[in-house]
Amino acid sequence: MLLLCLGLAIWWGAHLFKRVLPEQRAALGDQKAKGMVALALFGSIILMVLGYRMADGTVYWGRHPATVGINNLLMIFALYFTSPGPSKGALFYKMRHPMLTGFAIWAAAHLLVNGDTESFVLFGGLLIWSLVTMVVINRSEPDWTPSAKGSIAKDGMFLAASVILLAVIGYIHGLLGPAAFG
Repeated sequence: MLLLCLGLAIWWGAHLFKRVLPEQRAALGDQKAKGMVALALFGSIILMVLGYRMADGTVYWGRHPATVGINNLLMIFALYFTSPGPSKGALFYKMRHPMLTGFAIWAAAHLLVNGDTESFVLFGGLLIWSLVTMVVINRSEPDWTPSAKGSIAKDGMFLAASVILLAVIGYIHGLLGPAAFG
């Protein structure tokens, strides 16, 4: 569990570094800071994966066919929001944080089907991170202009791509861990 918590802490710190410590980032130089953040994020993902796989916590609930179905439906929306669809389409072009919203949906969907302590730590920690990041960005950059309104066709195209991507991710997920489709 220690590796998992350390990975989460590094993830949080690397992402919030730019907003919380802008002077230190400027002092490092833009390219050096980006490289350090990328390295920290790569390391945090490795720590989170290893920590999650090694953790052995209490199980409060297990997978159920209904929650797996709800999870997969939520995953379509999570993938759509993390795509360029919201900023290029007509439905959500005024949404300020579509990618963070998609990330939050992803984390919440995984909490729905994973009722164990290590999942609460991992997916709950990432869900809280995405919500906190939205607040921090809104406070540090209050002035924001939405992108130009796109077309419904773009929304449909990115939604269809999200369904296809879910099938691919689900297949790979089944090879590496629990089957995503039940």
